[in-house]
Amino acid sequence: MWNAGYVSEVDYLYGYYPELSPQRLKLALLSRGIQHSVGEHPNYLELGFGQGVSLNINAATSEGQFFGTDFNPAQAAHARELAEASGQPVRIFDHAFEELMAVEDLPQFDIISLHGIWSWISADGRQSILNILHRKLKPGGILYISYNVTPGWSSVVPLRHLMAQYAKTAAKGDLLSRVDQSIEFVEKVIEDGASYFSANPALAHRLEAIKRQDRNYIAHEYFNTFWDPMPFSAVAEILESAKLGFAASANILDNIPSISTPEKARPILARIDDVKLRETTRDYFVNQQFRRDIFARGVRVMSHYELLELAGQQYFMLLGDPATPPSKIVAGAGEASLRSDIYGPLTEALASRRLEPISVAELEASPACKKLSRAQIWEALLILMAQGFVAPVQIPGSQSASPGASRRLNAHICKRAQYSGDIQHLAAPTIGSALPVNRIEQLFLHAIHQVHDDAPAFVQTTLTAQEQRLVVDGKEIAGPEEMEAQLRKMFVNFSEERLPVLKAVGAV
Repeated sequence: MWNAGYVSEVDYLYGYYPELSPQRLKLALLSRGIQHSVGEHPNYLELGFGQGVSLNINAATSEGQFFGTDFNPAQAAHARELAEASGQPVRIFDHAFEELMAVEDLPQFDIISLHGIWSWISADGRQSILNILHRKLKPGGILYISYNVTPGWSSVVPLRHLMAQYAKTAAKGDLLSRVDQSIEFVEKVIEDGASYFSANPALAHRLEAIKRQDRNYIAHEYFNTFWDPMPFSAVAEILESAKLGFAASANILDNIPSISTPEKARPILARIDDVKLRETTRDYFVNQQFRRDIFARGVRVMSHYELLELAGQQYFMLLGDPATPPSKIVAGAGEASLRSDIYGPLTEALASRRLEPISVAELEASPACKKLSRAQIWEALLILMAQGFVAPVQIPGSQSASPGASRRLNAHICKRAQYSGDIQHLAAPTIGSALPVNRIEQLFLHAIHQVHDDAPAFVQTTLTAQEQRLVVDGKEIAGPEEMEAQLRKMFVNFSEERLPVLKAVGAV
């Protein structure tokens, strides 16, 4: 079979994953003080791009040459449709990984990424990825790789096995029907007192969470033929054969020990020199389930002085409401309060240039931040970025693709919102990434773009024609008068709060 045991009966999700952005990858490396050789116009390859949303948004918001392959031809066709909408020359293939190497004009790559692939393919598939990395990743280039990791998934392995086995041998109908039947079967096993589940009561809560999740996601997560969570050390040892070493987490909070690691764990981890043992041990402390890692072909650590010098050149933009800044954060170390003597002055300085780029050096020189060090400002900005309160801005004149490509792609996404709300992000070239934008907001934008005088009426007509209801805070809005009133209220909020942000990041 061409799908090699991977789920192909139901569509993969249409998500955008910001960690795959060249801008975010380079920022993650800097957050850990790691050098790289990714230039201003990188060659970028995504392996297993799913619906191609991340690939095309990254191509529309960054300079460089973008390539991708996904062996599902329907998904490759969808990715090509997005590329044609943006006008970007993205090279899209529907090759399996081993077939990709036969493409004669494939260049050497600065960045290779694979999200949600490694844990769900065979050992032969992983070897094909290694062959690509060994032959096509430049020295100094980087790999983004995400995967299910133990110990976080260890207790779930028997639950997943029982569901998958039932779906394979006893359930009937199409895949989504078999998924539902397998969940019902395991639920009955738990209710009837199976000793394994009695000894592991957390699994009943896990099954309840699974029941609430999108069925397409559940099919792809749990029901592939191959499902292989690994400890970090095993993944790192495999990648060493392609001359790759661990550089940083693409989840930037994981690179900040004061936030990501329990206090009692820090001295233990500080005494471990071997990176494979240190990262594996940390995963035990935080019960890590999913890692988003950056490996480099040649890991080079910069000095603290160089890190702070480069940090000073980074630009950020305040997106959130300065009147309600975050006061807490939840990460690997648990819940932590954000210090008002740091975050208060920093928010004040950011608010003076809200929705405008401002560099770390400029913030450091501002009157509000005169008592803060550059290191404090830098770490605080990374934490606020993780909460969506600020966004990193591409250095002016560097790596910014033409905003026209992003706006063409966004116009296409907003137009298709008339029929589907599957894509929930719009390209934002100013920040080299994307922002979440829901279907109603996309319909408002489409109405504005099409010069409809009454955007709320346009949205109501669109939904009503398809016999769809408006749902607000989990409550269905039933009557036409109530729907109209709610849409008009939403449009005022959108125009006053969201639209200025979308304009500032170049999305519209």
